[in-house]
Amino acid sequence: MSPALCLAVAGQLLATLPVAEFTLTWTHSVQKTLWHEHYRIDGRRLVLDEAQVQGSGAGMEPAADAVWRDGAWHWRPALAPLAELRLTVSSFTADYRLCTAAGCTSLQALTGTPADGSVVVATACTAPP
Repeated sequence: MSPALCLAVAGQLLATLPVAEFTLTWTHSVQKTLWHEHYRIDGRRLVLDEAQVQGSGAGMEPAADAVWRDGAWHWRPALAPLAELRLTVSSFTADYRLCTAAGCTSLQALTGTPADGSVVVATACTAPP
């Protein structure tokens, strides 16, 4: 079985992406600054390998060891592997974008359009054969 990313809302599985790694990108709701997080799937966990943010402020300060490169702060977060990511749908911001080796797409292109305030839960899973 190969690794995959499962996306669910209110316990209903909406999408399964057969990927071993992905990048999640969004615009911060207050600072309007672009944020990127690169994850890899390790068994049943999501491992955050790198974070990038194009600025700082309002709860988005880069780590002390962050390096400014190509217009953004880059660092490797010291975070334990995660069982899930919880992504809140908000009408106040642009949709999340999910990028894989196959390209990038909006989260709602994969899940439909959940109600404002809904939470999309992303977990590591296995791709169906």
